[in-house]
Amino acid sequence: MDIEFDKLIALQEIDNEIKALHHLLDLTPHKLSEIDQKIALAQDIVQKSKEKLLQNQKKRRELEGEVAVIKSKIATYKRQLNEVKTNKEYTALLKEIEEAQKKVDALEEEIIAALLEADDIEKEIQQAKENFLKEETRYLKEKEALLQRQQEGQNRLQALVRKREDLVNLMAQEQLALYNRIAEKKGGIAISPVTDDFCSMCHVRIRPQVLNELYDMKKIYLCENCGRILYLSPERKEKKQEGAKKAVSSARNSIK
Repeated sequence: MDIEFDKLIALQEIDNEIKALHHLLDLTPHKLSEIDQKIALAQDIVQKSKEKLLQNQKKRRELEGEVAVIKSKIATYKRQLNEVKTNKEYTALLKEIEEAQKKVDALEEEIIAALLEADDIEKEIQQAKENFLKEETRYLKEKEALLQRQQEGQNRLQALVRKREDLVNLMAQEQLALYNRIAEKKGGIAISPVTDDFCSMCHVRIRPQVLNELYDMKKIYLCENCGRILYLSPERKEKKQEGAKKAVSSARNSIK
């Protein structure tokens, strides 16, 4: 029985591409999730800036509330100045008013500082929004391209599966069964080209007798080391053909 190396090689190429596509498609959900996380992170920066402004506004309201309370006390103290009957009481009220006014002054300085901080925060929010819009646009384009590649990969995978089914229906069942057994054991790689007298997969030198047999393509030989189906690479075939031509030419020259 002639060995259908062309079909075995074609099957291996299809399986390699199917495996690569499965790997690509398996990674796609993770990559999409990463893009969504990046968008959420950019949006979170905007949200945190807004929360900072809310905290600033809350602080200002609290400070303004304290000022209002103290000013109310100052007004009460000032009314009481007209009612006291002794210098001691009058002096005590003046001291209370003075201390209260100092607190008001200190709180109003804090309010001014908070107002200045609010201006900076608003600028920060605006910058964060601009950055978010730029990054969101970029990430959405990446996501769209990734989804397109995913769809193309799925379409290609379906086509390859159909192509594989058509191919295996044309193959000798014994050779197909051997291929499948080896592929299952060897991570999906069942055949190995021989280049420069070596198995390309495990890099073990192939015996000269086996090399000659491979050239005839009449029998399946497995690599003695890795157990994969061996076949001559186009480069190795060309090298042998050139060697044969040189031998014939040399023989003819010697006869002359």
